[in-house]
Amino acid sequence: MPSRQVVERYARTDWGLFVAALGLSLIGALLIWSATREWAGVALVVRHLVNAGIGLGLALALVAVDVRWLRAVAPWIYGAGLVGLVLVLTPLGQTINGSRSWLFLPGGFSLQPAELAKIGVVIGLAMILAEGRDPLRPPTWRDVIPAWLLAAVPIGLILLQPDLGSALVFGMLTIAVVAASGASRWWTVAALGGTVAAVMAALWVPLLDQYQVDRILAFRDPGLDPEGIGYQARQVRLAIGSGGWTGTGLGEGPQTQGGFIPFQYTDFIFSVAGEELGFLGAAGLVLLLGFLVLRAFVVGLRCEDPFGRLVAVGVGAWLGFQIFENIGMNVGLMPVTGLPLPFLSYGGSSMLACWLAIGLVSCAQHRRR
Repeated sequence: MPSRQVVERYARTDWGLFVAALGLSLIGALLIWSATREWAGVALVVRHLVNAGIGLGLALALVAVDVRWLRAVAPWIYGAGLVGLVLVLTPLGQTINGSRSWLFLPGGFSLQPAELAKIGVVIGLAMILAEGRDPLRPPTWRDVIPAWLLAAVPIGLILLQPDLGSALVFGMLTIAVVAASGASRWWTVAALGGTVAAVMAALWVPLLDQYQVDRILAFRDPGLDPEGIGYQARQVRLAIGSGGWTGTGLGEGPQTQGGFIPFQYTDFIFSVAGEELGFLGAAGLVLLLGFLVLRAFVVGLRCEDPFGRLVAVGVGAWLGFQIFENIGMNVGLMPVTGLPLPFLSYGGSSMLACWLAIGLVSCAQHRRR
């Protein structure tokens, strides 16, 4: 691509997405430092910042990519995601917190393929629902059924791990993309019904171990898992509730500094903000996260091409549902499913996937019909 076109792409990029994501990543570093400094020093903070830097670099590189290339490699990206999801089910996969979702790599690194598979599903859905048909004609069953099959394969592999939280993210982003494509609303209704049925089946048939079911239902009755998630959920709510309006101050939260919340720096990082930054600080984070999601949808609305619009909608739905689920499980409104808070929680796979999602939106917005 000529250098002039590259410069024009960067000039037209919606930098609000990058600024919000970078701000969240830096705030996340402060929260992780507060939650881990007593036993890990700055080690996890440095890793968090390195992962954020790598993700930012990849996102900036995607801005310069011709979206036609992105469309061309979509099947390969989707296929690579499936390969990763299959590998975790083999002896190469590692089980953490009851879910066989990880691959351990040389050098002490680890990879969660489900996070990166979201990229392939978003691009694949946009490809199927937007390419090769009259944009003025709504998708028919010949378009929608292949889209659902494309999403059903990774969802099925993720449920085998089992990882209900990630499966729900895949389901919700698929529902959003199909709805945004202009397909009949009855497809959306049927999809929502199918998602509810799948969740109920995962809870009541021998897909999940009993202790995993108890963990999910413990948000309603902590006594189901009093020494595990039930205890953790009570401590998280106590931490958030004790923060008051302005919080105890960074590094001064009794629950956080006392180490009463296991793995607080991953799934429950929001409780650090609630306790040490207070209601005002936590509300500010929610507004910044909401801005990120809404900005992705705004980019989708402004896209001149259906492919770019559906990519942006898919990313917005993915991040929006994951944010809602994570904060909901912190405040006791949603079950604990092990989903990280985008850009804030510690985790390399999640950080890279979220930054790549920002790059996808920026890449797709430059497409012209």
